[in-house]
Amino acid sequence: MSSEAQLTANRANAALSTGPTTEAGKAKSSHNAVKTGLTGRTILLPTDDREIYIQHIARFFTKYQPVTDDEKALTQSVAESEWRLLRIPTLESGIYAIGRRNLAGEFPDEPDPAVRAAMIDAQVFQNCRKDLSNLALQEARLRRMRDADLATLKDMIKTRLDKQKSDLASASLKRLAALDAGNAFDPTLFGFEFTNDELIDHHETGEARRFMTGEYSELSEPEYKRFMKRRSTKNIPVLSGTEQKAA
Repeated sequence: MSSEAQLTANRANAALSTGPTTEAGKAKSSHNAVKTGLTGRTILLPTDDREIYIQHIARFFTKYQPVTDDEKALTQSVAESEWRLLRIPTLESGIYAIGRRNLAGEFPDEPDPAVRAAMIDAQVFQNCRKDLSNLALQEARLRRMRDADLATLKDMIKTRLDKQKSDLASASLKRLAALDAGNAFDPTLFGFEFTNDELIDHHETGEARRFMTGEYSELSEPEYKRFMKRRSTKNIPVLSGTEQKAA
């Protein structure tokens, strides 16, 4: 246990300590407590605009249209990584701004303002090398994370859409076979999640494409026009003949 004399001496020594006294020391110390928000669970910093963040996330969900929970989680992760990446240039600018202020009185004997400014920036870089290097490392880490998540997300969405397309074609064929046999078709008996309305729309879409491109189609001209009118009321873009062939 410390004696009273030791405690008194410790208090006296603490009172004499005022922290860094040189400009370089102050510049370095000023960044020790910088919170970048580039790691950990914290995404929003107190200075971040929540509404802009929400709009940022929404753009990614609009772009990738995730459906499953895994797709949604990956979309969120990609958007958050991008949000953090967008923060890095501001953090780097802030480090230099603080450093320039702390070193504003340095190199007074240099007559050329441009040269003096370059010397101060170089000094800031030397003093804050650790912070700047950390930003570069975090940027590289975030880019790798974003790119890996994005690749997985795209592959997951493609796999789902390919399966959906294959299942839809299979279900349509089974429906036609059931109708030819004079039976009502129940997609759920085959494990399909499509409704009969969706299967009918899929079939008519294919027939409309053939009609539009001049191929044989089960649709008559009035039926084709009614189909296209229904699509327009659903705000579904109508493809041109060339685009229909490509589809």
